[in-house]
Amino acid sequence: MFLDPAGTRYGIPTWPWRMTPDHLATRGQLAAMGLRPTGDPVAQLMWRSRRAASGVRTAALYHLADTVLRTPPAPGRLAQLAAARARRRLCPGCGADAGYVIPARLGVCLDCHDRTGLAA
Repeated sequence: MFLDPAGTRYGIPTWPWRMTPDHLATRGQLAAMGLRPTGDPVAQLMWRSRRAASGVRTAALYHLADTVLRTPPAPGRLAQLAAARARRRLCPGCGADAGYVIPARLGVCLDCHDRTGLAA
């Protein structure tokens, strides 16, 4: 249904799920290989999905020849990310490190939420 290698129907070459040529990859597949794309997508992958409002999901496909190795993050950037992760574990109610990311819908750790009696 979504097979359009010439790109006449969708404006860009399109392949259905699990039928993409070996020389094309998604961003996730490139990241798993330690690569990143250098240009625009050359094709797309399309499949049916109940999660999408339109019933169809797409993923950009990049040519493997147009990729470069990913540069590792600088030590300063790694420190920033670690600090951000640590802040997401701090409970604003009791100030303790919960050991897990504080749920945004609760705003406090589970112990503080239980103490306030708001638990259903």
